[in-house]
Amino acid sequence: MKTKHFAQLVMLSALWGASFMLIRLASPVLGPNVLAALRIGMATLTLAVLMFTLRQPWPRGHWRELALIGLLSVALPFLLFAWAALQIPAGYSALLNSTAVLFGIFASTWMGEDTLNARKVVGCLLGLGGVTLIVGLGPVEPSWKVALAALGCVLASACYGVSTPLMKRALSRMEPLQITAGLHAAAFLMLLPGALWSWPSAHFTPVALLAVVIMGVITSGIAYWLHIRILAHVTPVAAMSPTFLIPVFGVTWGHVFLGEQLSTSIFLGGGLVLMASALVTGYNPWQKQHSVVNVQP
Repeated sequence: MKTKHFAQLVMLSALWGASFMLIRLASPVLGPNVLAALRIGMATLTLAVLMFTLRQPWPRGHWRELALIGLLSVALPFLLFAWAALQIPAGYSALLNSTAVLFGIFASTWMGEDTLNARKVVGCLLGLGGVTLIVGLGPVEPSWKVALAALGCVLASACYGVSTPLMKRALSRMEPLQITAGLHAAAFLMLLPGALWSWPSAHFTPVALLAVVIMGVITSGIAYWLHIRILAHVTPVAAMSPTFLIPVFGVTWGHVFLGEQLSTSIFLGGGLVLMASALVTGYNPWQKQHSVVNVQP
């Protein structure tokens, strides 16, 4: 992996890590259903403007493929994590979310888009350990609801893992912007009924709406487009490596902007996830490596 691609993945981690802070501001007043639909709707609008500006046609002939990817990569994970947040602390959700890389390794290997080796497995284990240190897991009283919420997070992570090699395959038929816009439009239509049902109970405060705009335009629309552009040059598993780094930036932004306390474990955990990301992606700053290229974005 080239240094610029590794740096771009770290930048995406910083953007997606900020989403945790913004979700904490918006979700309590808007509700999960309305927040998810507004965020994806704003992302769809942003991507539609980019499609028009860059004169790229909508991939109408691939709507079934994009609907499946949108379901797995956006709609279903958003709903599952939002529901799980009502039952378990965010730290557990963040930890379980990081298992997406492990699911991605097996899914990519099965689909022939990547290879399984000991280095990547060790990287996943280090990443899970680092995330555990970062999120600071607290006690949770066991119950069926807690167990189902944990299973929901695992299922959401599995959806992320499966969707990434599918997006890699889609790059042989569509441009990154077309994929990004198409899957978000499909996901928005899936989330719309739930949002309409929850609409009367939502409170549209200025802070919540600003958070939605930032998430929709930047951390969803533009960042997802950049993510798929990078995916055109690296393996699916390497493209998923930001999953380990997201909690690092989530805790960091919470400290900078919300005044949340930092513990010493974040530094040790951060070091572990950086090492894990390097192992999973195969990034070595002292050795020139060739990137995997399928299509020019």
